[in-house]
Amino acid sequence: MAATPHPHHLLFVLLVLIPTLSRGFVVVGASGEARKTYIFRVDHSAKPSVFPTHAHWYSSAAFASSAADGAAPLEPLHVYDTVFHGFSASVSASRADALRRHPAVLAAFEDQVRSLHTTRSPQFLGLRARLGLWSLADYGSDVVVGVLDTGVWPERRSLSDRNLPPVPSRWRGGCDSGPGFPASSCNRKLVGARFFSQGHAAHYGLAATASNGSVEFMSPRDADGHGTHTATTAAGSVAYEASMEGYASGVAKGVAPKARVAAYKVCWKGAGCLDSDILAGFDRAVADGVDVISVSIGGGNGVASPFYLDPIAIGAYGAMSRGVFVATSAGNEGPTSMSVTNLAPWLATVGAGTIDRNFPAEIVLGDGRRMSGVSLYSGKPLTNTMLPLFYPGKSGGLSASLCMENSIDPSVVSGKIVICDRGSSPRVAKGMVVKDAGGVAMVLANGAANGEGLVGDAHVLPACSVGESEGDTLKAYAVNTTNPTATINFRGTVIGVKPAPVVASFSARGPNGLVPEILKPDFIAPGVNILAAWTGATGPTGLESDPRRTEFNILSGTSMACPHASGAAALLRSAHPGWSPAAIRSALMTTAIVTDNRGEAVGDEAEPGRVATPFDYGAGHITLGKALDPGLVYDIGDDDYVAFMCSIGYEANAIQVITHKPVSCPAATGRKPSGSDLNYPSISVVFYGGNQSRTVIRTATNVGADASATYKSRVEMATSAVSVTIKPEKLVFSPTVKTQSFAVTVGSSSSSPPASGPVYGHLVWSDGGGHEVRSPIVVTWLQTM
Repeated sequence: MAATPHPHHLLFVLLVLIPTLSRGFVVVGASGEARKTYIFRVDHSAKPSVFPTHAHWYSSAAFASSAADGAAPLEPLHVYDTVFHGFSASVSASRADALRRHPAVLAAFEDQVRSLHTTRSPQFLGLRARLGLWSLADYGSDVVVGVLDTGVWPERRSLSDRNLPPVPSRWRGGCDSGPGFPASSCNRKLVGARFFSQGHAAHYGLAATASNGSVEFMSPRDADGHGTHTATTAAGSVAYEASMEGYASGVAKGVAPKARVAAYKVCWKGAGCLDSDILAGFDRAVADGVDVISVSIGGGNGVASPFYLDPIAIGAYGAMSRGVFVATSAGNEGPTSMSVTNLAPWLATVGAGTIDRNFPAEIVLGDGRRMSGVSLYSGKPLTNTMLPLFYPGKSGGLSASLCMENSIDPSVVSGKIVICDRGSSPRVAKGMVVKDAGGVAMVLANGAANGEGLVGDAHVLPACSVGESEGDTLKAYAVNTTNPTATINFRGTVIGVKPAPVVASFSARGPNGLVPEILKPDFIAPGVNILAAWTGATGPTGLESDPRRTEFNILSGTSMACPHASGAAALLRSAHPGWSPAAIRSALMTTAIVTDNRGEAVGDEAEPGRVATPFDYGAGHITLGKALDPGLVYDIGDDDYVAFMCSIGYEANAIQVITHKPVSCPAATGRKPSGSDLNYPSISVVFYGGNQSRTVIRTATNVGADASATYKSRVEMATSAVSVTIKPEKLVFSPTVKTQSFAVTVGSSSSSPPASGPVYGHLVWSDGGGHEVRSPIVVTWLQTM
């Protein structure tokens, strides 16, 4: 008699062999009502003692009947008991309403789909072998970095455990087995690997991840590549002779190359990430004992949700309250104002900057003009012979100008270099459209939405990207010239590029659309053209039609910036095990740089010549040579965050959804509290009106080697329309006085805001001995509330 297949094996078969089912799979219950997945926050203390566990209680007839008479017992998808208390379940809307009325249910919200925010960068951060943070932290060998993403490809050299000491004895994690992923895939480097599919399966149906014939694994194995790339960016082992088909060749290593990796697969190829699975990943990671969590995920419905309805914020709070540092990506919707996501003050929100490496390509026009672009094309180069140049937008519609599928006439483009407008569809997919139509090469031209920001792509045909101005010039030449011609030359890898860093054009920008008194992003990190390990399941473009397989890939996005911060936090946690997550974030923020490798102000890639602001880069670009010894830190504890949430108007029961313990907000007396009062390393003051003044308090903790230290303040503001005074102007620390508070008073000298809009500046505390503790100051005027 044949053995019964494991349920995961059956699901894998369905995923691979039944790609025709559509997404948005609707599950219908016995009552005929469509079901959706909801996440329910439950008061843990309300569990009757007769039930041995909360899972038993949630699944019992007693829980069901108290919510809706005669209802069948629940079948929870996930039960949360670490960073969140409650469960997720697929139920009808009427059942969800009944459960909301259950006396133990504190809150309920619908599951949402969120998206992934998609060598040399450690050196660019100031890390050097045998010196500084790397050596003092033993490259992070005693720290575990949990990565919530698309899983991991365990055979990569970047996940080798060669020469690593035993796994820290405190580690409680494990290795989930499944198709293509035996438990033996884990080692002393990859110490944990788990996957969470219940929310995904309930939302999409079993075959959803196999759309377009792609292969997915119902196991921690990474079919997408994103998770392998982010994990090895944060903590990849040293891998010699690394490159992406010859580009960025050298030694690849993560920011914390000896740190351990625990992969939590909460995202699925082509299908995004469900909130219920993300929250389950947080819950398991903290229970397993990770020290740092890296989350290159964001979005949702496009509208910033209150923190008590945001599972990433909720999960991050539960992790932070247990001493786990959480880094998240800021999003890739820049340079649009107020596009930053992941806004909670207890997590680090990371934007993207460039590094001093590029992959230039040059377009030579028939009239002799030369234009600069970038490319990671590695196939057979074009000859120097000039080829016909064609722009489909000259006479075709919008879809033709964007080189959408089936929009280009092969009889027109065959044998030509085709200009495609960038738009929002996948860049590399446009190249496949051109290739299939018989085009021999492609130039991808930015529009106004992307400006001059460029990222390299591993194109399937000779192709390069150009900025908006070069693209306009190129299209004008193609449209207005008789017999236009061109060729493309590929220049390989160039290092020592100036200026760097520059804020990436795609990096999401502030202000914080939920709580403008908290500056977001917190800082930027390398996020453009980053080399790291890649999956063996798909080519470097991610296209199903791309037959190439590479050990490494080069990607850009705040998804790549986030694990740089995660790796940095791992090193700081190893060097300073007693520091809180807030202290680690403070060290990264107050030592961040706002000047580039020319010594000039950091610029904005989206608008060359423009100086970037704290809304673009937060506190600046992280530099780890200084973060090891920041001098002072701004620490924040659970009580401070509760007071913050009270100050922005959250009710006690809403706050309890986040903190999972009862809280009370003090009665308002005297001065109205503000989100600006949180002991944050940046200072954002909002005036709701004209001529007014506000004072905020900050408390600094001396973490320098010298317990007796004196710091003096220095303030610089961009305009005299705002005055800033510091009292006291000097902070004196001693072995018995390790913390000092000071007042920052910000005043507007005008009855109306400056015509230039927000005002920027900074506060620096200096001890004259090398410590410069820098905090950005942002003053904004909004309409009266």
